[in-house]
Amino acid sequence: MKPFEIGKNIFWLGAVDWNVRDFHGYSTYQGTTYNAFLIRGEKNILIDTVKQEFFSDWMDQIRLLIDPKKIDCVISNHTELDHSGSLEWVMHVIGSGKPVYCSKMGAQNLTRHFHGGLNLTAVNDGEEIKLGERTLKFLETRMLHWPDSMFTYLQEDQILFSSDAFGQHYAGTERFDDQIGEAIMPHAKKYFANILLLYSTLILKLAEKVTRMGLPIKMICPDHGVMWRKDPRKIVQAYVEWSQQKPKKKALVIYDSMWHSTQAMAEAIVESLAREGVDARPMHLRTIHRSDVMTDVLDAGAILIGSPTLNNGLFPTVADFLCYMKGLKPQNKIAAAFGSYGWSGEAVQLINQDLEEMKFRIVDPGLKIQYVPDQKGFEACHALGQKVARAFNG
Repeated sequence: MKPFEIGKNIFWLGAVDWNVRDFHGYSTYQGTTYNAFLIRGEKNILIDTVKQEFFSDWMDQIRLLIDPKKIDCVISNHTELDHSGSLEWVMHVIGSGKPVYCSKMGAQNLTRHFHGGLNLTAVNDGEEIKLGERTLKFLETRMLHWPDSMFTYLQEDQILFSSDAFGQHYAGTERFDDQIGEAIMPHAKKYFANILLLYSTLILKLAEKVTRMGLPIKMICPDHGVMWRKDPRKIVQAYVEWSQQKPKKKALVIYDSMWHSTQAMAEAIVESLAREGVDARPMHLRTIHRSDVMTDVLDAGAILIGSPTLNNGLFPTVADFLCYMKGLKPQNKIAAAFGSYGWSGEAVQLINQDLEEMKFRIVDPGLKIQYVPDQKGFEACHALGQKVARAFNG
């Protein structure tokens, strides 16, 4: 990849990871990018680095723009290793004594990542520093999505370098929102649902804080995916809406099945929900990746979980998904459990325990059918779908 100018003497330098397909259990079917930025001027400023395996090619990009030794400082917005992985190496090239600006928590993390040797300068929330002709303002964004996270705002150019916020796991030739259009929004939604949903309350507070500050923003540059220059407010507003977690009249019937009995129950429940005017979708956990299911969970009003009983417990894929969803703490859901069983039938009870822990409103004790559902069993499935559909009205 070659660097390119995104503003006067402001350059994108990064790595396109075309082949990564898993990011901490999140499916990245279209890869991702690791974005970093160089501001050239009286002081030459590097913002973030790239994943370590891309270091060599990334340094070649820098050399096309500047002698690396002329870089005066580095800003580390986030210490996760896909962004800080090359930091120690780049400091050896540009001069290990030069300052690395980071948050206070960032300084702690970088010390533990690299065990000393970096000249770390911790900045405060709201602090401004003048570097040559540029003014940089730092905004602490703790737990979006690590304790160390911060934004850097380039005042003269009205550019917000937003670290992992507003990003997408997407590898493509496009670098800006106006080059790809609406096709980027599903990637942004998936990113939010699987990485930032847990921090919805903090995002709403941050949005309110930034609004009060009145910072004009012409461009948002995240550390993954495309940059937002056509209408940066669009992605900010999307984050506000997603954080509010307002449920739609939409039900997900999430399940796995051993001998198709739980599957047959799921399909009957979906049919019943649809007859009641609910947007109902069956989601088979060995067909649809958990991170894609979670993207649909974001705005669903009802979650129905189905599992056969295996070894007195949940089917492994269902247990995996419930663990994954619990960690992200979705809110404002109604829920129910169902499943086929052979002789013990603990799965429904175990699902209910997880649904209760997530504080979902359970609208039915759960439906268990032994072995293969008969006509009476299918009638019970239809009744469950009807009951969930009517629960949308309170």
